[in-house]
Amino acid sequence: MTDTNRPKIPAEAVELYTQYIHGEVSRRAFLDGVKRYAAIGLSAAAIVEALMPNYALGQQVSKTDERIRASYETVPSPSGNGSIKGYFVRPFSADSRDATPAKLAGVIVVHENRGLNPHTEDVARRFALEGYMAFAPDALTSVGGYPGDDYKGGLAFAKIDPAKRIQDFMAAARWLKSRPDCTGKIAATGFCFGGGMANTLSVQLGDELGAAAPFYGGAPKPEDVPKIKAAILIHHGALDKALAGGYPAQEAELKKNNIRHEGHLYANAVHGFFNDATPERYNKVAAAQAWTRTIEWFDQYVKNA
Repeated sequence: MTDTNRPKIPAEAVELYTQYIHGEVSRRAFLDGVKRYAAIGLSAAAIVEALMPNYALGQQVSKTDERIRASYETVPSPSGNGSIKGYFVRPFSADSRDATPAKLAGVIVVHENRGLNPHTEDVARRFALEGYMAFAPDALTSVGGYPGDDYKGGLAFAKIDPAKRIQDFMAAARWLKSRPDCTGKIAATGFCFGGGMANTLSVQLGDELGAAAPFYGGAPKPEDVPKIKAAILIHHGALDKALAGGYPAQEAELKKNNIRHEGHLYANAVHGFFNDATPERYNKVAAAQAWTRTIEWFDQYVKNA
């Protein structure tokens, strides 16, 4: 998806972008820092443009695709921020043959730390085409929802109480699990913050969750690992030094506690390698492998369990 005819964006600039979207550096520091990495044939402005998400470029399933049925649903969250709104998708084929909707396994899809942006909604639609019902909650619900801009979304995200945010996602997962058109079996996945939240849900929900597939997410605390009952599939980019470097310790804890798990470090892949809306981080080969493994994992431990 990256234009091979233009100079490659310096790896240091990609890493700076990762720090920026994590809130580790300010917008001004990011813009000033990129100037130091201007490549031959590319201005700092061109590098910034190349690093910013392009959601039209990354869309794989149209919002109007006739193979899906989608809606926005609001879920009560009395222990959290009162409620959480999310994007709910089912395959059209599951509802079109008779009056009673087919029961499907469910997947909670958790966004990065900027709110429910178009990329996360697109991933939810992809799960629907794999025969799941998917719900992608928006952590920004209590502050007005995803504002249509990732930078503003990140600023709003920082204002939300983390403990209440966890309760919101737990409420969303339990809502999905208890729906009459759900089999009662659910999985969780997510990216960056969402990967960490998938791990958190595996701790907090215990045997209510069948499987989790965190993408480049923070690991649970070692003392919390014994609470996990789900089958855990972990994805990290091998070049994502902090998280990939921490994986052996996480794996050791999962082994020690006899948690069903599998982990993959993808060669030549950075943090955010699955996000095809950010072409300079996207790794097509690694993303395809991770997606196939995730579907196979969820099929084994949720859909067909």
